[in-house]
Amino acid sequence: MSFLCISAAALFFLGMGLFGLVAPGALIRPFGIELSVPEARSEVRAVYGGFGVAVGALLAWAALGASGDLRSGVVLTVAVSLAGMAFGRLVSRAVERPSAFFPSWFYFWVEILGAALLISCA
Repeated sequence: MSFLCISAAALFFLGMGLFGLVAPGALIRPFGIELSVPEARSEVRAVYGGFGVAVGALLAWAALGASGDLRSGVVLTVAVSLAGMAFGRLVSRAVERPSAFFPSWFYFWVEILGAALLISCA
């Protein structure tokens, strides 16, 4: 079971990362952000693209080859990172109140469920 949930998280991050590298504007568009200059696209490629691919690869390694404390540490680190992202959305909710369920609340739940799934597999 843990192999499947870690692998699912790895595929999610790899997919998001590759999408961010190839089409940064399309990835960020649901948030109403325009990437009109190369520096903005570079930032999205770095944070969503490169980081997503790196985390996905790390989770894939945890699912396929790592063991013991190292595997648990990788999985727990990614779970806590997802929970931190969800916390940032709660802060945003308190300060600015997003106008619709998608994208902010949708991704809040993706992050919470992803964190819970990974914690259960750690």
